[in-house]
Amino acid sequence: MAEVAWFENALGSFIPPRAAAPPVTATDTAHFRRHRTIFISDTHLGTRGCKAEALADFLAHNDCATLFLVGDIVDGWRLKRRWYWTDAQSQVIGEILRKVDNGTRVIFVPGNHDEFARDYAGRLFAGVEVINEAIHETADGKRLWVLHGDRFDGVISFAKWLAHAGDWAYGWALRFNELVFRVRKRLGLPYWSLSAFLKHKVKNAVEYISRFEEVVAEQAKLRGMDGVVCGHIHHAEIREIGGIIYHNDGDWVESCSALVEDAHGNMEILRWADPSQRRSARRSEAPPAAAIRPQAAAVPA
Repeated sequence: MAEVAWFENALGSFIPPRAAAPPVTATDTAHFRRHRTIFISDTHLGTRGCKAEALADFLAHNDCATLFLVGDIVDGWRLKRRWYWTDAQSQVIGEILRKVDNGTRVIFVPGNHDEFARDYAGRLFAGVEVINEAIHETADGKRLWVLHGDRFDGVISFAKWLAHAGDWAYGWALRFNELVFRVRKRLGLPYWSLSAFLKHKVKNAVEYISRFEEVVAEQAKLRGMDGVVCGHIHHAEIREIGGIIYHNDGDWVESCSALVEDAHGNMEILRWADPSQRRSARRSEAPPAAAIRPQAAAVPA
């Protein structure tokens, strides 16, 4: 219950009042890029590594009928050790709440870094539904299992102390990322993630990601699903594994990526760190999102 008590005490600190939410003044809603469903995860609000400005910009310029927050949205591990919160991170919360106010269904599937919220499964907070895992039906009738994915991480399940140590090391890698980013920005070069580069060059990390994807896909197949949507490993991807369509929506500390579904059920990964991606989204005048809301149901315990 200590985790729950901490969440209840801190809740008011990082969710701003509705009146204080920054207005969307420079956004022409006619130029929104519209989707049926958006999936984002691993934003790690409450950390220095969170790309909150890019995330707030993405949320302000991408509309949807349903928004899935697929875990590690708020980094409770870091906030318990040291409080860190910025105006940009408050703006992210404001954009999410604004979507709720505008009729978007927002579903929060907690991860390991915000596991405190799992005790609130089945409840609403500021219009946000908390569900430990869900089944999402796409526009073309496919059933996707939506979960964060940490339960299939052996380190999280059997050696949590090692996971915390790894989180500390990862935090330092992200600090080096910021240094590299500032240097590249001065040179007029685009964003590039040092930590992501190192992670995918290390053989053990690549093997770990591959095993994780295969295990998650296998479990989705055992549940009779057509596909799965998860986060956790900070590696955006869409691929078929054993007849299951595996989707990972990436993260907002390295790749600034999201998974989106269009009105026909087509799935795509958007990378908002790419300036050309942002410009094309703002120029887009796609037709309004489908009137029929996607279906998402809580998975029975």
